[in-house]
Amino acid sequence: MYEQELIATAKAMVAPGKGILAADESYSTANKRFEKLGIPTTEEMRRAYREMLFTASGIGEFFSGVILFDETIRQATKDGIPFTKVLLDAGIIPGIKLDEGAKPLAKAPGETVTEGLDGLRDRIAEYYKMGARFAKWRAVITIGKGIPSHRCIDTNAHALARYAALCQEGGLVPIVEPEVLMDGDHTLEDSYGVHHEVLKTVFDALYAQGVEPDQMILKPSMVISGEKCPQQASVEEVAKWTVKCLRERVPAAVPGCAFLSGGQSDELATAHLSAMNALFKDQLPWQLTFSYGRALQQAAMQTWNGQDANVPAAQKELYHRAKLNSAAALGLYQPEMEQVAA
Repeated sequence: MYEQELIATAKAMVAPGKGILAADESYSTANKRFEKLGIPTTEEMRRAYREMLFTASGIGEFFSGVILFDETIRQATKDGIPFTKVLLDAGIIPGIKLDEGAKPLAKAPGETVTEGLDGLRDRIAEYYKMGARFAKWRAVITIGKGIPSHRCIDTNAHALARYAALCQEGGLVPIVEPEVLMDGDHTLEDSYGVHHEVLKTVFDALYAQGVEPDQMILKPSMVISGEKCPQQASVEEVAKWTVKCLRERVPAAVPGCAFLSGGQSDELATAHLSAMNALFKDQLPWQLTFSYGRALQQAAMQTWNGQDANVPAAQKELYHRAKLNSAAALGLYQPEMEQVAA
C-alpha cells in the first residue's frame, strides 16, 4: 500500500549532503541536559528550546528529517504553528521516536531490551495522521565482561524487526538503530567483533519479519575504541573498520546509514563521518550520513541557555554545526573549518 511512498521517503532521508537531526530526547534526558546548564526543566522550556532549533533559518539545506518525541510532535510555536508544519515548510520530513526505552533484560545482569511493541500499530497510525513519515527505535548493546550475550542481541534484533515491519505496514520508514555503546575499555577489534555479530543478527531478523531493505534506514554506531581503552583508534582506523563492517553485513538495497554520535565529541563525530566518505564514498552502495543528537545540539543549547535573547546566536551555532556535518557527509570536512565563525 505504501511501497512507493516509503521508497521515496527513505531516499530523501539520505539525500547527498543531508542528515537527520535527532531531537527525540525523552523527558528525563532533556531535563538532565537542562539541569547541567541551570535551565528550568519545564514543558514550556522544552517547547521553547525545540522552537529555537526548528525555526533556525536555512537548516533545510542540511537536514532531511528531524526525529521528534511524543511531547514534541504535539507542540507548536509560540504563535501556534504546529512543529510538523514548521518542519515541512522548511523542506524537512518529520519523524517520531517509537520505542519506550531500554529496560533490564531478565536474567541478564548489565544487559537491556528495548520495550514499546504493545499497541505499536495504533500509535503508528496516529503519528502518520499527525504528519510523521519515518520512525526510530533504538536497541542498546553493551560491551563488557562476558557481554553482550547472544540472548541480548537476539532479543533486541527481534524487537527491532517487529517494529520495522509494523512501520512499513503503517506507512513509516523505520530507522533501525542497534547502538553498540562506546562505554568501557574494549579495543577497536572488540568493537568490530560485536558490531559484526549485531548487524548480522539484526538483518537476519529483519528478513525473517519481511522488512524491505529499500524502505528502511540503518542508524549504526561507529566501530570505535571504548572510551576508557588506553589505545584509542585514529580517525582513519575508525573509518576503515566501520566501513569494513558495514560492507560485510549491510545489504546493498538499504538506501543509507545515518550514524549516531554515541557520546563522541562534536568534532570527532564529524571527522569520523567525513573520513569514511573521503576514503570510500565512490565504492559504497549506500549513502553514509549523520543522525546526531547531542553532537548537533550541544553548542546551540549552551548558547541558548533558556534565554530568548540568545536565540539568534544559538541558531547560528546549530546552522554552523549542521553545515560542517553536511560537508562530512560529502567527505569534504576539514578540522580548520571548526575555526570559521558560525
